[in-house]
Amino acid sequence: MLVKPTKLVLKNVLIFSMKGLKKGPHVTRYYMYRHLSEVLKSRTPPGKVLSISHSTALCQQFFDLNHSELVEANYPDYNFLSLPFADHEFDYVVSDQVLEHVEGDPQQAINESWRVLKPGGLAIHTTCFINPIHDYPGDFWRFTPLALKLLLQDKFSTLIEVGGWGNKYAWVLDSIGLRYEGIPEASWHPLHKIAMRNDPIWPIVTWAIAQK
Repeated sequence: MLVKPTKLVLKNVLIFSMKGLKKGPHVTRYYMYRHLSEVLKSRTPPGKVLSISHSTALCQQFFDLNHSELVEANYPDYNFLSLPFADHEFDYVVSDQVLEHVEGDPQQAINESWRVLKPGGLAIHTTCFINPIHDYPGDFWRFTPLALKLLLQDKFSTLIEVGGWGNKYAWVLDSIGLRYEGIPEASWHPLHKIAMRNDPIWPIVTWAIAQK
């Protein structure tokens, strides 16, 4: 374990090393957002997008919102377990780090995302597995990639991808107070290297893309 003075020195050195560098999302989002954008780049023509509980930032990664219609269904005004929308209303449903906070059966949330999608529409869900408890609005669930596959496979016609990202070194950044610092785009930078390292047995975040 690093002692407190060492952590402070390391944190300051890394922050100084990033001055002037273009940055992306923080460490637990960096690889995931880049990877999902690559998977989806030819699969997201303009359409009607449902953003579940403040998932708009992720929607902006995938869709040209100047040509797509975005509908936000944010907690607590909307309940993922019982969405007030018609069947087959949306081309896309996106939930970013939401499923772990569902106060009820996560299968019902998945079923709702399926219900409101048009035939052929896409559900894009990200969540977490190895992660500290984060209480707002309540932290109830954890999902391996296999768990997401189990939730989706009986409803959706095609599982386009189920996966995850993580590594032990990400927690070093967390321990020195850099978990939420943007990751530099420069491939030589040690934070970039940590953010791009993916160990399948350490999935901090997980995701699934499924087609109705």
